[in-house]
Amino acid sequence: MFSYYCKEMERYRQILKGAPSRHILLKSIAVPSDYSSLGARALWELHDERMADYRKLNEQYDKNNTLPTGKKPSLLDVKAELAARIMEHCYFCEIRCGANRYKRPGACGVDATSHYYSEFLHRGEEPELIPSHTIFFEGCTFACAYCQNWTIATEIRGHLVDPRELAEVIEIRHKEGSKNVNLVGGDPTPHLHTILQIVNYLTSNIPVVWNSNMYMTPESMRLLEGVVDVYLGDFRYGNDEHASRYSSGANYWAVTTRAFLAAKAQADVLVRQLVLPGHVECCTKPIVEWCAKNLEKDVRFNMMFQYFPEYRAHTFPEIDRMLTGAEITRAREIAKEAGLTNLV
Repeated sequence: MFSYYCKEMERYRQILKGAPSRHILLKSIAVPSDYSSLGARALWELHDERMADYRKLNEQYDKNNTLPTGKKPSLLDVKAELAARIMEHCYFCEIRCGANRYKRPGACGVDATSHYYSEFLHRGEEPELIPSHTIFFEGCTFACAYCQNWTIATEIRGHLVDPRELAEVIEIRHKEGSKNVNLVGGDPTPHLHTILQIVNYLTSNIPVVWNSNMYMTPESMRLLEGVVDVYLGDFRYGNDEHASRYSSGANYWAVTTRAFLAAKAQADVLVRQLVLPGHVECCTKPIVEWCAKNLEKDVRFNMMFQYFPEYRAHTFPEIDRMLTGAEITRAREIAKEAGLTNLV
């Protein structure tokens, strides 16, 4: 049952009451007007120097609903500039394909332009998130054999994103009642450069949810600090073997656990774990035990049992089926044995 007064998600709840979201704080950190003329190393140094100022401000965020005054240019402009430069030899995700995405798509299938399939007020997310303004971006850094959004991840070229216009849509949805803007896909990681621009145009104090497979580089996590209020992270595999077999996640365990630890240091975290048939002991169990130990036992944890053999699941007979009742029962037992106290 949802424990509303648990330590996790506390900051998010304060933002809903009027405390400043993190991007509002970022926009209050001024930077020199000539920041874009700096070389890459100097720009990262400026970023890290100003992030120290952001962290001090974030530690004493105002619970009395006083929003700081925005500056222009701000630290968020620096983050957007860094992301734009990374696009020339992309390493947003741990595939690190190095593509110049201004000239061709990366391994994610996405070039420099961003497209989204749909945006709407989603009422099927976790209770504390709904209604959530969910934006489904194209492309993905994984290639899951059983992907339920495979058309979005691999085929659809939806609406071309104009950052200013999409920011205006987010503002409208916020007035219609959204509690947050929920960036998903596919996966949002290929669109980091565009998303930073979108958030920079926002004027409302709306929390940002990063709904991702968490297969990101440390550099991407550095850029996301101060932008994201809730990491809604998908933790799928308990070992590298199965990540490589069913997805495209080399070195998956090290990369994903590193990202979750960074997320915990930056913002609130909500973990999703899609239980796979035949993978309760080898995947669900180590994930649950790691989360209980490293993210703390009251981490908001959604154990998901809606697996369905979509897309290319038929090519892997062992996962070409639904979960059994026994597997669902065992997964719940594992969570109880690990001491997780804040399950959806």
